[in-house]
Amino acid sequence: MSSGGRVSAKDIKHKIGFLLQKTEPQQEQKPLKEKLKATENRISPVEAQKWKTSFNYLIQNEHGRKAFSAFLQSEYSQENIEFWEACEEFKQTSEDKMKLKGGKIFEQYVEADSPNEVNLDSATRESTRKNLENCDESCFAEAQSKIFTLMEKDSYIRFLKSKLFLEMCQPPPNNKPCSLEKRGKHHISEHSQCVPSYA
Repeated sequence: MSSGGRVSAKDIKHKIGFLLQKTEPQQEQKPLKEKLKATENRISPVEAQKWKTSFNYLIQNEHGRKAFSAFLQSEYSQENIEFWEACEEFKQTSEDKMKLKGGKIFEQYVEADSPNEVNLDSATRESTRKNLENCDESCFAEAQSKIFTLMEKDSYIRFLKSKLFLEMCQPPPNNKPCSLEKRGKHHISEHSQCVPSYA
């Protein structure tokens, strides 16, 4: 603990790691570890390096968003990215279904004490509630923007320093040939990486 009485980010990360290893039931540990490993294995170091460009670049990239989501799950804050994704899906909802879907999103993420409540101020919660009365694709815009900014200024910074991200940026060992090399295709660019495809 720092001299000011505040818990450092290092302390928090250590405690999270300890909880993941020691206090969670075994059946809950495995899916998270598998998700982190599977995400890591599907990313090329060249692609991962590009995620440093900006948070917007990361979140708009399919692989980047999945890796970031796995990281948030390890920090028990995945509700933020889930809410952001729900808002993106909501914008594509047909007009006749917007009010129903919007209500579900509000009850799941925005309303105080909701199952996956995101960190919003009371004024934003109330304005979002009012927006639902005349529901259109922009009714979650303010709330989504605030959660985006929260992730950008907080979780994104930690993600770029995380073991998960740093390992993704490392090239594979030279003694571990990729599947293309095994098939006899040796004319591969020095910048190419082995990226297993999704099932």
